[in-house]
Amino acid sequence: MKDLLGLRGLDAHEIENILTTAVEMKKILVNNVKKTNHLSNKSVATLFYENSTRTRTSFEIAAKFMGAVLSSIPVAQSSVRKGETLIDTGKTLDALATDVIVIRHEVSGAPHFLAKNVKASVINGGDGMNEHPTQALLDMFTVAEEKGSLKGLKVAIIGDVKHSRVARSNLWGMSKLGAEITLCAPGTLMPKDIGLAVKNLKIEKNADEAVRGADVVMGLRLQLERMTSGLIPSVGEYNEFYGLSEKRLKGADKDVMVLHPGPINRGVEIDGDVADAKNSFIERQVTNGVAVRMAVLFLLTRS
Repeated sequence: MKDLLGLRGLDAHEIENILTTAVEMKKILVNNVKKTNHLSNKSVATLFYENSTRTRTSFEIAAKFMGAVLSSIPVAQSSVRKGETLIDTGKTLDALATDVIVIRHEVSGAPHFLAKNVKASVINGGDGMNEHPTQALLDMFTVAEEKGSLKGLKVAIIGDVKHSRVARSNLWGMSKLGAEITLCAPGTLMPKDIGLAVKNLKIEKNADEAVRGADVVMGLRLQLERMTSGLIPSVGEYNEFYGLSEKRLKGADKDVMVLHPGPINRGVEIDGDVADAKNSFIERQVTNGVAVRMAVLFLLTRS
């Protein structure tokens, strides 16, 4: 493919190809090799219209480690502030012989729109409340690395599903690899049509029931910046009923993996002792994010 815009349109074989490639890229990281020629003579531009630490830094490190020429576009100081459209920004990057554009945008579908209008490969670094494919890929990679496979695993995704592009991408991706997904959120934070997304999807309002017997529990950040008022009574009450605590996780499998896409809000969607526990894979997710993004960059630039 020319672009990676989401996991909804990928089949299991394509997802597995990315994850298999990431295994080889992880070996490079483990061996502390910080310069390869995988992307020599290739140029990568990061174009982030929304704030990001992990995703942006991960892509930039991945590109640098693989020998690419990297351009980080500071949108706040760019011609975008002067009224330049997304397409004109894309065409400018095309004219500069950019091979890959990694974009994050607050509008759902913006990466798809850009991809149709540029020659460069486009990677969706998160668009609105739609998808975040590379985050889901690194989540799947982390689970497969620890458990061997996602097939038959019970995965509970708990939190602000309504505003989460991470939840959507994981729902598409993990289900295609055979995981059984339970989504859990208060009614105000659960999309009304999400139950139609995949077969055998379980929707649960009670977090204790959602984690019961789960092999993997993923907490989602409470995205207050995207919310209108009145969606939750208070942050404290949300934590009581939906936060990941040691007490709540006792109902999960004894070898449960705890994941979180970050940034974490301690004492809100996850307690500090859970975030720092031995069965927390949050830091490994960050490391694996570099391997997965190296794999995606490599595969998209092979033609």
